[in-house]
Formats: sequence, C-alpha cells, structure tokens
Amino acid sequence: QVQLVESGGGLVQAGGSQRLSCAASGRTFSSYAMAWYRQAPGKGRVFVAAISGGGGTTWYADSVKGRFTISMDNAKNTVYLQMNSLKPGDTAIYYCNADWRARYIPGAYWGQGTQVTVSA
Repeated sequence: QVQLVESGGGLVQAGGSQRLSCAASGRTFSSYAMAWYRQAPGKGRVFVAAISGGGGTTWYADSVKGRFTISMDNAKNTVYLQMNSLKPGDTAIYYCNADWRARYIPGAYWGQGTQVTVSA
C-alpha cells in the first residue's frame, strides 16, 4: 500500500512559477514510476508528466513540455513538479499518482489533489 500527500498548490499569476510536492509512504518509493495528472473544472483527469522509478526517464504531455519539469528525491520519498511560465489554462486540481504504467494507464494509488489557480 502507498499513501500520497500533495502540497504546494495555490494562486499564482500568469507567467509565474510554482512547485508541487508529493510525499509518499508505504512500499519502497524507488520501485514505482510516478506521475502527475490534472483535472480542470468540468473536465476529465489528464496526464501531465511522469518519471521512471530510478528517475532516469521522464515523459510529458505536449501542453506542458518545455514549461514543466518532473523530478524525484528517493531519499525523501518525494516527487516534484516544477511549473514555469504558467498559463490560465493550467488551472486545475493536480493529482500525484504512483505505480504509473502509461499516460492512459495510471497506477492504483492517488493523492488527494492540490488546487493550482493561475490568474490572467
């Protein structure tokens, strides 16, 4: 079993930056691929970024490529999402996901989500 707790959300102006954190507990953190998804108001949950268990490979949605960076600190059992050049369209609840398989096959473990609001 894995427990995930996100933090770092809030209100930011367009063009600004924000860093989300996801602290994991339970099974060995480094054995899981981790991912971030987001859900905008009235929309479904969509893939944002993912990182392999060892941290050597990353994947990004086209909409965030070049602006967002996913990383992990195995010593702290934490995965991060650094978000730069934020746009109002990035406004959503951001969810951390563990045991990620592919962008359309998320893992079984989800955090509670953290709200990110980007003002114009």
